[in-house]
Order: sequence, then C-alpha cells, then structure tokens
Amino acid sequence: MWQRIKNVLANNSVMARVGMTLLLIFIFRVASYIPIPLFNIELFKNNATWSTGFLGILNSYTGQALARFSVLSLGISPYITASIAVQLLQTVIPSMKEWEEQGDVGKAKTQRLTKYLALVLAFAQSLLLILGTGVRGSQIQVGVDSGFFTYFYMALVVTAGSAFTIWLADLITAKGVGNGSSLIIAVGVLTSIPIMLTTLSNKYLGTGEWTDIAIYVFILLLYVAILLGVVYMNVAKRKIPINYANRQGGKVRTDSNIPLKINSAGVLPVIFASTLLSVPLSIVGFLEDSVGAGTASWVNAIFNYQEPLGFIIYLLLIIAFSFFYTFMVTNPHKIADNLSKSNAYIPGVRPGDDTKNYIARILFKVTVIGTVYLVMLAALPIVTSWVFGFVGQEAASITLGGTGLLIVVGVAADTTQQLEAQANQETYQGLF
Repeated sequence: MWQRIKNVLANNSVMARVGMTLLLIFIFRVASYIPIPLFNIELFKNNATWSTGFLGILNSYTGQALARFSVLSLGISPYITASIAVQLLQTVIPSMKEWEEQGDVGKAKTQRLTKYLALVLAFAQSLLLILGTGVRGSQIQVGVDSGFFTYFYMALVVTAGSAFTIWLADLITAKGVGNGSSLIIAVGVLTSIPIMLTTLSNKYLGTGEWTDIAIYVFILLLYVAILLGVVYMNVAKRKIPINYANRQGGKVRTDSNIPLKINSAGVLPVIFASTLLSVPLSIVGFLEDSVGAGTASWVNAIFNYQEPLGFIIYLLLIIAFSFFYTFMVTNPHKIADNLSKSNAYIPGVRPGDDTKNYIARILFKVTVIGTVYLVMLAALPIVTSWVFGFVGQEAASITLGGTGLLIVVGVAADTTQQLEAQANQETYQGLF
C-alpha cells in the first residue's frame, strides 16, 4: 500500500491533477456560500424543513447550500436527474437507442441532450423552490418589487449556479482526478460529518453522565461498523467464469469472468423513491392555504417516510426501482450476444437463450442480496432516529448509514483506482 502511495506522490503529472481537483472543489465550496440576490435569508433561519425528506438529501448532496439558499442550492442534482431521464428514454426511443452504437458521436449527442435537459429542470426546480418557501412576497427582501420578473431573475440565477456546477464537474473530469459529478456530491456529503459529530457531542458529552458517554461511544462504534460494511459490500462481486473457444485448454487457467456487483443500482433507487414521495408533500406544502387539514394529514401519513405507512411505501419503492434499474443497466440479452460474438461461453451452459437465462437468474439472486442491503442502509437513519430518540434538527444532523455513506465510499474507491491507474500509465510511458 505504501509503495502505491509513493508512486502516486512521485508522479508530477498525477499530483498536478490532484491539485487541480482540490482547487476546483475549493471554488465550488466558496461559491456555495454566495446567497441568492434579493432573497429574504431571514426566512430560513432555524428552519428544519430543508434538513428532512428529499430536501434533506438534496441539502446533504450540496453541502448545506440549500439551507443557506445559495446560488448553488441545486448543485449537480438537475444534471443527475437529467442523465437518469435520458438513460430511461434511450431504452424506449429507438432513435436515441442507436446513439449507443455511434461511438464518440453518439456519446456527444447524449451529453448535449443531458445538459440541455438539466438546465430546463434546474430552472423549473429553482422556481418551485423559491415559490414554495412561503407566502408569495415573503421570499423577497423588503423594498423590492415582488412581481413575476423578480422571481424569474432569482430562478435564472440559481439555474446559472447549476450550469456553473456542471461546468466545474466537467472540468474536474477532464483536468482532475475521478468523476467530477460524483466528487462534488461526495464533498457535499462529507461536510455533514463534522455537523453530526458536533451535534452528538453537544447531546451526550455535555451532561457528564457516564450513560450518555457510553451511548456516545456506542454510536461512534456503530458508525465505524456501518462504514466497514459499506466498504465490503462496495467491492463485493459475483463472478461468472467464462471460457474462450479459440483458447487452449488443458492445465492453463484463465481469470476471465463476468463480474456482477452486488449493488449494481448504487444509490439511484433511494433517490428515485425519495423524489417520488416528495412530490405529493411538496404540492401540499405549496398549496397549504387551499388544502384542508384532513387532506394534508392523510397525504403526510402516506408519503412521509418518517411515518409507519410512508416508511413501508418508501422501502417498497426502493425494492422496485432497484430491480428495474439493475436489469436496465445490466442487460442479460446483450451480455449473451457479446459472449457469442467473442467466441466465449459459460462452462456447462449452452450459448444463446440458455446463457441469457442463466445470467438473468444469477443477476436476480445477486440483486436480491443487493436490494436487501440497500433497503437496510436506507432504513438505518430512520430506525436509529427512532431507537435513540433523535427528533427535528438532531435527526437531520445525526445520520447513521444512509445513501451519503454509500456515495462517499464508492467515490473514494473509484478515485483511488483512477489515481493508481494514471500513476502506472505515466510510469509505463516513461519507459519508452
């Protein structure tokens, strides 16, 4: 391990990329403290709304920029949503599906469409966020006209902030290390860890009771155990061995296989489920003056995953999206076709439909394990809040498990692998 670190540190080109990445992330963090012009910031003081539900996830991904109502309030989330939407459209629209077979040209078309759609989504989301913060006119600073063009201007500024974040992410990917979008989200999630530790310290260490100190130590150990579990599941794979018809058999052993990740869907099913549940709650909150108390209570009981019924629906949505997205990304039919074209086969399985069905069965079993793991990880913050009695701002700040941890671990592993690969590539090029 130390030799790998030494190789990376000794490579000037890689260290320059690391420096560029840190500089761009620093610019993003500084910009996240710039407030939206004309907005009434006093409206958000001591408001816990932006730390719960889907808005809480969005606030975490943006490094608390949403709670500060910064120009980067939406962060990279519109681009992530747009990329997911484009992926779904490519499965149902034949002309878009052909882009996957057009190489770099098709990839450029996909990226262009994703960015255009991201800007449209950013403007719509920013306008809804601004209008949904309170009674019309209360969001505007005193003395400023609360007409349509004022809201349009503020939404345009937030949209420009999202465009700037997308540009920074592309720049990190091209000139830095790792995937820019993932790194920006991971940095945002990491900023919540000091807040969590501070909240825990204030809650348990200030009393002087030994029982509170014991609970504090237990929570920290539980957090470390969850972290180790996430790291293990992140690298866990089910490998399907394959042989090649044009290779010599005998005693020669090959390491050729098809690796299937235990959690192929990643964090997306949780984001899908949270987004779907947040839509009815957002509509009711936006129309609270015209919606009756009974209707609002009914909607909250069904779609708020802090409630028992909403919690069950939340878990069921995660399960459904996990299977759907896994089989959309990992297509057994396409894998079987690629094996046939490469003169490869799975030992003991006939090529064609038998191979496709075999891969589908294995993928289904793997996805069951991955889905159970994802459900447990998504439910942990809610369950631990019930067990330890975290409420309000405490429950929002103290997050044991959750999707944020999954993102940070995944990004850390991918970035480390890319660092090593770039360092080794530079070393090999220096030999010639």
